[in-house]
Amino acid sequence: MCYNRAPSRRSFATLLAAGAGMTALAACTPDNRLASPTAAPSASGLPTPTPTMATTTAVPSAASDPPPSSAPPSKAPPSGVLSQQFSLSDPTSRWVIVNKHRPLTPLEFVPPDLVQPRVQLAVSGEASMLNSTTAGAAEKLFAAAASAGVTMTLASGYRSFQTQTATYNGYVDTRGQASADTASARPGFSEHQTGWAFDIGDGGGACSFEPCFADQPAAVWAKANAYKYGFVVRYPWMLNEITGYYYEPWHLRYIGVEAATDMAKRGIGTLEEYFGLEAAPGYP
Repeated sequence: MCYNRAPSRRSFATLLAAGAGMTALAACTPDNRLASPTAAPSASGLPTPTPTMATTTAVPSAASDPPPSSAPPSKAPPSGVLSQQFSLSDPTSRWVIVNKHRPLTPLEFVPPDLVQPRVQLAVSGEASMLNSTTAGAAEKLFAAAASAGVTMTLASGYRSFQTQTATYNGYVDTRGQASADTASARPGFSEHQTGWAFDIGDGGGACSFEPCFADQPAAVWAKANAYKYGFVVRYPWMLNEITGYYYEPWHLRYIGVEAATDMAKRGIGTLEEYFGLEAAPGYP
């Protein structure tokens, strides 16, 4: 839901616990006319502080992070660097790109291998599920975070087409389609439906799905280390004109260790840039 335009996330706590996933936490479309010097809506409909001057996506700052390349980032994986290439359109592919210009095919896609990862859960039902590859990588990610003394929870995983349809239609019924498109992702346009993405929490609910989550240990650790386990922060700071969504430090997307590490080394912030695709700030 959207900041100052929809009820508080707290009102959806019961839905999340019952397994409705992120029904009420639909992605918000940036609206530059509504952006202010202090806050802007995020992909999940929450305000993200807007800096006074533009910044670029930084390579994780931890000492163990790969050093950034001195060469300017290219917009595609260099030939020979990655041992495998994957489809950008097949929803069963770890490299599938879903954004406001690229819906899932088919729209009602359901991952054939949904499982519940052995991690600390903050939700139940479909929202606790991921595809099997992502689940296995998530278990390693969460275990590494725990070893570093960082508590991390799975706050929302898979979200079905039906869940997204109900959410989106609710906005259309009450606000009209034009307004709904600024508050909710259309059915078939959500990364959560692929099983390759999930949202994290810190276990205590601090700043859940709020801009301040970026400063919580779980988000700080994930930003610096997620690439080691094949994940990227899908919607980075200040790159909403490319991704279509404002900063979501809680939203992680699996693309594989090789590709995630390559992106980190080369300082490439978005999958659109990495794979040489057009920006998708809004629906065509």
